[in-house]
Amino acid sequence: MNYSLKYVPEREAKPRDKGITMVMDKGLSVNEIENFLSVAGNHTDLVKLGWATSFVTPNLQDKLNVYKDAGIPVYFGGTLFEAFIIRGQFDDYCRILEKYKMEYAEVSDGSITIPHDVKCEYIHKLKKNVTVISEVGSKDDTVIIPPYKWIQLMQAEIDAGSWKVIAEARESGNVGLFRGNGEVRSGLVEEILTKIPQETIIWEAPQKSQQVWFVKLIGANVNLGNIAPAEVIPLETVRLGLRGDTFNHFLKDFDIPVM
Repeated sequence: MNYSLKYVPEREAKPRDKGITMVMDKGLSVNEIENFLSVAGNHTDLVKLGWATSFVTPNLQDKLNVYKDAGIPVYFGGTLFEAFIIRGQFDDYCRILEKYKMEYAEVSDGSITIPHDVKCEYIHKLKKNVTVISEVGSKDDTVIIPPYKWIQLMQAEIDAGSWKVIAEARESGNVGLFRGNGEVRSGLVEEILTKIPQETIIWEAPQKSQQVWFVKLIGANVNLGNIAPAEVIPLETVRLGLRGDTFNHFLKDFDIPVM
């Protein structure tokens, strides 16, 4: 931090297991990444190359090198995994991970149907070589998964070897965890938290109102994903109670002397 300020919540230090900010890179250039990291690198824990953008992104290896040099883990979006699986190319996908020396991989089934035991077997196989992040939830806004099913799926994927499970919301934040207008399905979230430890979940929350809601519910060290690069610094101020939305939220935790 640039100076000292009392009565702000304590953030976990990097590399951290909770309080993670996962950023969505939807096609940044090498120069844009360098500029982004010069400002927000200290507050970024993971970067996802959104859906299958890595397939068409020029200078892919150069991009990966910039993130690696900055000590920021990066991984391919789950839709790329699904694109390989639907074509019967799992072994090719593994070779791509090896070619680019990826240390993380995402396993999802938001766009295709994979029997859950088969999905868990993919997680189990991949975890031998990479850190697996799996995603629960559909990208189809007509698919409503009941809370008990979210819990079952998340727990099974953790048991299969997932380091974290991502709760689906898409990059728009209007499916899965959220209603079409972006409103949080609060009952769903609260029920999930009765069974799944919060530090094990990355909540996709691309909209500011969604980020504020999770910070108020869980605290400064909630794991949040699908954050736009330009929103990393604003999110950090939300986490620390230094933006109007959470300004008074954390002050109640401190015994502040009256002037």
